[in-house]
Amino acid sequence: MVIEVAEELPSSRDRSRTALVRRARTINRALAETYPDAHCELDFRNPLELLVATILSAQSTDRRVNQVTPTVFARYPDAAAYAAADRVELETLLQPTGFFRAKTDSLLKLGAALVERFDGEVPGRLEDLVTLPGVGRKTANVVLGNAFGVPGITVDTHFGRLIRRFGWTRETDPVKAEAEIGALFPKADWTQLSHNVIWHGRRRCHARNPACGACPIARWCPAFGEGETDPKKAAKLIREPRG
Repeated sequence: MVIEVAEELPSSRDRSRTALVRRARTINRALAETYPDAHCELDFRNPLELLVATILSAQSTDRRVNQVTPTVFARYPDAAAYAAADRVELETLLQPTGFFRAKTDSLLKLGAALVERFDGEVPGRLEDLVTLPGVGRKTANVVLGNAFGVPGITVDTHFGRLIRRFGWTRETDPVKAEAEIGALFPKADWTQLSHNVIWHGRRRCHARNPACGACPIARWCPAFGEGETDPKKAAKLIREPRG
């Protein structure tokens, strides 16, 4: 008598999917152990400050933005202040962050939109945030995850580079990549996952010559060998966190 069991066995696709999920979560756990203090490196005290800082971080570094924002935040404490800001004055303050004219335009329009549509408050929903001037999904997820405690995946340059190196996705479109990575992890992990991966990208897994020989996840990374594999040489490539 032949017993049909084929339908009960997991397909090779299912087994591959299960292996991917396990490997991805193993990598994230290793990154969390390596970077226990991983967090948003933009300085802020409230949702508006984080929103502004994130907009200013485009084509700039967090360090540079953090040097500029204390003066900006003191001069423009609320949405109404941005809406009424003098363009020339604001451009002068933002100039060190690069693309200061475009960023000034975004902040002027952002302030006006917040005042007119949200009573001057930063909304705590993705669908509202992405309607604001200068705010896309990446910026919205940064604000949601770090100012409102709403889980979100931040697909910035570092995150996108690493998730493809890790073999978690082949997607280059940020929205599609966000969806694919979100399916690999519990929603509650999304924000911290973003921090873990971004910190690793900034410190070890560089765009050019990653420190493969000093990488805590080398055993699970399909891209191992793209960078320096000698442990001593790789260790010299590690960039320490900012003070």
